[in-house]
Amino acid sequence: MNSATNETIVISKLMETSGVKFGTSGARGLADDMTDRVCYAYSLAFLDYLLETADIKAGDRVAIAGDYRPSTPRIMAAVAKAVSDAGCEPLNCGYIPTPAVACYAMASNLASIMVTGSHIPDDRNGIKFYKPEGEILKGDEEAMCARKVTIRTADFDTDGNALIAPLPAIQPDAYRAYVKRYLDFFPAGCLQGLKIGIYEHSSVDRDILSEVVGGLGAEVVHLGRSDKFIPVDTEAIRPEDVSLALKWSREHKLDCIVSTDGDGDRPLVSDEHGEWLRGDVAGILTARYLAATHVVTPVSSNSAVEKCGWFDQVDRTRIGSPFVIAAMDEAVAGGSENVIGYEANGGFLTASDIDLNGKNLTALPTRDAVIVPLAILMLAKASNLSISGLLKQLPQRFTSSDRLKNFPTELSREKLRPLSGSDQQQNMREAQALLGAEFGEVISIDNTDGVRITFASGEVVHLRPSGNAPELRCYNEADSDERAVEMNKTCLAILESWRH
Repeated sequence: MNSATNETIVISKLMETSGVKFGTSGARGLADDMTDRVCYAYSLAFLDYLLETADIKAGDRVAIAGDYRPSTPRIMAAVAKAVSDAGCEPLNCGYIPTPAVACYAMASNLASIMVTGSHIPDDRNGIKFYKPEGEILKGDEEAMCARKVTIRTADFDTDGNALIAPLPAIQPDAYRAYVKRYLDFFPAGCLQGLKIGIYEHSSVDRDILSEVVGGLGAEVVHLGRSDKFIPVDTEAIRPEDVSLALKWSREHKLDCIVSTDGDGDRPLVSDEHGEWLRGDVAGILTARYLAATHVVTPVSSNSAVEKCGWFDQVDRTRIGSPFVIAAMDEAVAGGSENVIGYEANGGFLTASDIDLNGKNLTALPTRDAVIVPLAILMLAKASNLSISGLLKQLPQRFTSSDRLKNFPTELSREKLRPLSGSDQQQNMREAQALLGAEFGEVISIDNTDGVRITFASGEVVHLRPSGNAPELRCYNEADSDERAVEMNKTCLAILESWRH
């Protein structure tokens, strides 16, 4: 082909010019900025990298799936075009959860690509990339950002739209395998007698959740299905979702309400009163049911995981599944067994195969939303307790988190810099000046990820810029739920003044 019809794209420069940032979690940006050309280039860079490292070879299938955002089918088609042009075969797994396509691909030794913006509004979208062994990690990200790809200019119009981008027919195998994974692992009829609400909204996991929960014997109540995308965030739960859960629980007399974020990798689980569980508390209970011995969780997670004494070892990491996965891999390599990880957003990962009640659940080292409600319900049943009763068994440490939206990342870093220097005493003096009047004496600062400040009272304030959005996040921990919420509101009011 004549070189005049080709264009070489440097990925690091594309990140600067397109408005679509690329990181370990994949590519994310405004849907309008995620043109076919941009999505094609990122996907081609991923595939070229895997071909070069021999993680895949020409002719291999590559699994593709997506969520229910309006821009997703178009982006999936651009991804499929990149797969074909890389010399591989696109396998359209349809609209299924991220862990479903990842689990299927890992079991089949395939690379996979998920088109999703997770919990962010539907004017945005994203692409997540998986090697045959699982999520891309920091080293993969750096190698991909350094790549150049060549595209045929004739394949795209001046607005970046692909002129020919057919999407293959949907193959249902990944959906079926994911449902079977849980119906096979949990005892037949184990949820019989329970009445469980499925908050469906626009989650791509909604039909799978209903099929699994109903298949295990529960009475399923379908709630809140929406044809319009709803940005449900399991870490910063919307007030309307709090109100809906309380209302539905009263109306239907439910034992539990279950939901997920948009791409089905982060769960929402309520107790019998319709009170949503914090994701890190749900992670502790899930790990307990699965008989985990080695737990990996980010520095922002509730300290009840150490205080409960249920686990042989707890490792803390930076926030983000790649850091959790890297630490889990290290634990497994060091000989640890029954290694799991979880995040404050509810994402739950298994680095080891789980053997329980004569059944085996293969490792799934990526965020998974389905295992969490099932494990919590089974732990409650085995303990002869309600879910709220289970919570009372834990050390009473409570967390609250929220974020300031549209807060530039650079501004966050600038404001946090005085608390993040090499002189810890100076960092503590700065923290004391900022927050001491509200929360008392500062006794330590942890800069593993952002700024985590512990006070003499045992209360915690943790501040960090979001890794994938222009947001400043604040996490708080205290001895009561009311106090944690109060602290969070106080902190956000203080941080709001940083805009000026």
